[in-house]
Amino acid sequence: MDFLNSFSIYLPIAEMQFNVILLLVIGFCVGVLGGFFGVGGGWIVTPALNLYGFPMDYAIGTDITHIFGKSIVATKIHSGLGNVDWKLGFYSIACSVVGVEAGAQIIMYFKDIFGSEGLDVIVRWSYVALLLILGSLMLVDYFYVSTKPEKAAKLEAKKYKSHPEKEKIILHKTKKEKESFPHRLQKMRIPPMISFPTSGIKEVSFWVVFTVFFIAGVLQGFLGVGGGFIKMPAMIYLLGTPTVIAVGTDLFNVLVTSIYGGFTYAMKGRVELIAALIMCVGGAFGAVFGSTATKYVRGYGIRLLFAIMILLAGGSIIIKQFEKPLDIPFLNALSGYLVVGSSIVMTLLVLGKLLTSYLKRKALEKSFDPAQFE
Repeated sequence: MDFLNSFSIYLPIAEMQFNVILLLVIGFCVGVLGGFFGVGGGWIVTPALNLYGFPMDYAIGTDITHIFGKSIVATKIHSGLGNVDWKLGFYSIACSVVGVEAGAQIIMYFKDIFGSEGLDVIVRWSYVALLLILGSLMLVDYFYVSTKPEKAAKLEAKKYKSHPEKEKIILHKTKKEKESFPHRLQKMRIPPMISFPTSGIKEVSFWVVFTVFFIAGVLQGFLGVGGGFIKMPAMIYLLGTPTVIAVGTDLFNVLVTSIYGGFTYAMKGRVELIAALIMCVGGAFGAVFGSTATKYVRGYGIRLLFAIMILLAGGSIIIKQFEKPLDIPFLNALSGYLVVGSSIVMTLLVLGKLLTSYLKRKALEKSFDPAQFE
């Protein structure tokens, strides 16, 4: 215990002691998961900092600020992989920034009315609602789309093996049904209409795009997240963006909007700069691994892991909420262990997938003999 305490430092703005190792671990895990899922990782950092002693408004401001450094690395790597729709990214930024300021103003208003303790409760239950609803919907979507329709279509298609054109039509019909909701939104002819060729979106109303990203911006400013855990699924399920493109584009959005979010919270004196810089160091290293791992995991695999991760984060907040009513102090520690522990486990899963894929590639390179083609 004395050994661990030796790594504690004093944070002058938040006026508290905090462990450097814990900050680095949080930063690294969020870097890996942020680069892999295309999010800022605020669903991990803000609750983690708050659960380990940060006041909620300081946790929010510090989280948004640290996201900037990590997102630079992740966005650069995804750009090299061709996973960034720059046009969609700029539109999402313009619409989100307005919402970020609105969300920050709501936070300060609620703190004046309900105080720090009341604000903590409001933000935590907001997290719980959003995380559990979004995670559940993504989980249901994964099992429904990746099993039942696909399985049924393949079984039906087998009946027409001797008629390739009929088989192709059946499989294509199933694919169209899965994408029907984004297609419906894209058919809303409310001018002006815009297109995003990189994402394969031929036409969509500007007002659909504005509504999606404005609401995400409000949540970003209110919950202290990069907004990615809303924007990434929104791009997939509402706009019809391919998963890997949504991941890369969302990271670009998070990069720019976190600059503004960090600035507005810093002006309000709610950013612990030392903690943010330490997490940036860990996050920058983690982002390299997480972003590269998207080359080896399918789109629906990313969605499944993302859904599990945010459900675990929501569970940790629920546990925290019962600490005071039940008068069980251990629940606070348990919730902290769950959010940090689950992020570490998920980080190890992503790194494990990256390592096994790398080793497989090396093995194939060694077994390849050019002479057999001569």
